[in-house]
Amino acid sequence: MDQPLTLKTVEGRAALKAWLDHLYNGTSARCARFRYRLFYLDLGIILFVILTSFMQRQPWITAIDILCGLLVAADFGARLWISKDRIGDMKHWSFWVDIIALFSFLAPLGGEAAGFMRVLRTLRLLHSYQMLHRLRQDSAYFRRHEEIILAATHMCVFIFIMTAIVYETQVRSNPHITNYADSLYFTVTALTTTGFGDITLPGTTGRMLSVIIMLFGVTLFLRLAQVMFRPSKVRFPCPSCGLQRHEPDAVHCKACGVVLNIPDDND
Repeated sequence: MDQPLTLKTVEGRAALKAWLDHLYNGTSARCARFRYRLFYLDLGIILFVILTSFMQRQPWITAIDILCGLLVAADFGARLWISKDRIGDMKHWSFWVDIIALFSFLAPLGGEAAGFMRVLRTLRLLHSYQMLHRLRQDSAYFRRHEEIILAATHMCVFIFIMTAIVYETQVRSNPHITNYADSLYFTVTALTTTGFGDITLPGTTGRMLSVIIMLFGVTLFLRLAQVMFRPSKVRFPCPSCGLQRHEPDAVHCKACGVVLNIPDDND
């Protein structure tokens, strides 16, 4: 049974580690609220990055940047400390996503567009086992539209990352790219293959960026369209064969025929 721990009842370094391990990996409601707060923090950081990207750099923006960087560093350091297999973690894509997101808070030193790399953290959090499990458990809306939400998230992350790359590689040499709005506009028009022609990326690097945006962007866009327009299914593992996805009104598993007893969503 998962028992909550508090700093008042434990002492020392080992106790602190156990407390953090409980918060990050525990199954209690308190642990779930903690992980939701981390998720909301990342959403707030992304909103802050988007809003301030269209503003002139001010000292208060830099101060908030530093504060966000300290929070992200504390989160990353805590998870690395309590990890039981650090070498294994370094082989996983989420570890390097966190590294990129952490260094993106140094963006004013090496190019402000790198700040958009922070959206990768939300992608990692949304794909973590605990977060997906909790969202499926807590939200009927998420259960019904999980594939659409994940596909839309992938699309948004790709757009923001490519917007950052376009801005960083073009702002000093391309007179048509003067701010994030220009970069975002080009990324979306290239992704949809609209190509109005008023903004282009010259040179080999620019053409290769355009190709990458079109190839990967169209793939993600088609994936999003596919999950939006095909009949929705519910996630409910078949007790016999293990098939995960079924029609919402399915009575029997279409793979093995066993009775499913899928619960109704009342919220």
